[in-house]
Amino acid sequence: MSVQAGLVGLPNVGKSTLFNALTKSRAPAENYPFCTIEPHMAITHVPDPRIAKLVEIYQSPKIIHATATFVDIAGLVKGAASGEGLGNQFLAHIREVNLILHVLRCFEDPNITHTGDTIDPLEDFEIITQELMLKDLDTIRKRLEKLPKQMRGARDAADRQKLEAETALFKKIDVALEAGNIDKVRTLAASAPDIDTHLLSAKKFLIIANMAEDEIGTYEQNKHFQTLVEKFGADRVVPISAKIEYELAQLSDEEAHELLSMLGMKERGVDAIIHTTYEHLGLITFFTCGPKEIHAWPIKAGTTVKEAAGEIHSDLQRGFICAEVFNCAELFAVGSPTKLKEMGKIRTEAHDYIVQDGDIINVRFNV
Repeated sequence: MSVQAGLVGLPNVGKSTLFNALTKSRAPAENYPFCTIEPHMAITHVPDPRIAKLVEIYQSPKIIHATATFVDIAGLVKGAASGEGLGNQFLAHIREVNLILHVLRCFEDPNITHTGDTIDPLEDFEIITQELMLKDLDTIRKRLEKLPKQMRGARDAADRQKLEAETALFKKIDVALEAGNIDKVRTLAASAPDIDTHLLSAKKFLIIANMAEDEIGTYEQNKHFQTLVEKFGADRVVPISAKIEYELAQLSDEEAHELLSMLGMKERGVDAIIHTTYEHLGLITFFTCGPKEIHAWPIKAGTTVKEAAGEIHSDLQRGFICAEVFNCAELFAVGSPTKLKEMGKIRTEAHDYIVQDGDIINVRFNV
C-alpha cells in the first residue's frame, strides 16, 4: 500500500534539511522563505532489523523493504487559507498526504531567519492549524450549499438517508470549526468513517521538534520540547536535530554508527520518525520469504490474510484458498522453517485470519 507523510511548517524551520536526511535526497534547503515551492517527494525504506535475520536464514540475494513516501511541502504563513504566501497551493498538497509531520523550530539561531519575533513552536503549530481549519470551513460550507439540491435528486430512500447523515455531520463540524475547536472536529470526523469529509485539520499528525545540535543528548531540558510534550504527549513528539541527521545521511553506515556512538544516540532520529509515522498510521508488516527474495509488505492492522494476499497480487486474492502462516519471532527462536514444520508450528489459515505484525505468509490459490 502507498503511504505518504507530508512535512509542514513555517518557513525556515528545517523541513527541507530534514527531508534530505530522511530520504538522502538533495531538495534545496536555503535560508530564505519559500525555498521549497513545488513539493519534493521521495521514497525511503522503513528500517526493520528483522529483515537481516530473515536474509541470514533464507540466504536470499534480493531484499524488497517496506517503504514510506515523504513529501517536503512549501512553508506556510499566516493567511494561507486566503491565498497569502503560497496559500492554496500549499493546502492542496497537504490534502494528498496520509499523515502530517509538523516540523517545529525549538532552537535559537540569529543567523537563521525566523518569521516570528520569538521562537515559539506552539504558536507556530497554532498558525498552521488555524489555516487548515479556515480552509476546512470553506470546504464544508461549499459542500453544505450543494447538499439540499442533491437530496432533492436522491435516487432512493437509502441515498437520501446517506445525504441527510452527511448534512447533519457537516453542520456539527461547521460549528466546531467556527469555534476553533479542533479536538471536536477530529472527533466528529472519526465518528463517521464512511463519510469522506476531506478535512485537512482532521488528518493524523506527529510533532517533529527540531533541536540545536548541542541539545540532542539533553533534549528533555529544552523548554520548547517540554511544552510540546505537555501539549501533545510524549508518544506524538519526536526530538531530532535536522542538521545532525543530514550529516549522518551523508556518511557510510559504519561512519554513521561511529558518529551516533560519539553523540550518545541509540538510533538516528530519522529512523524514529519513520517508525513513529508507521505506527501512527496503524501499519504493520508481513513478509513473503524464499531463497530468491525477502519482501516486506506494509498493511493496515486488522487486515485479513485474503486482503493481504491482494497486496501481493490481485490473482492471489481472487483465487485465495488458504495461507500457510508462521511468525518471524517463532522462526528466529528455532532457526529454520524446516524445524518449525517438524514441530507442527506452521499453521494453515482461512480467508478471515487477521494478519499479525511479523507474520510470514505463503498463499495457496487457484485462478
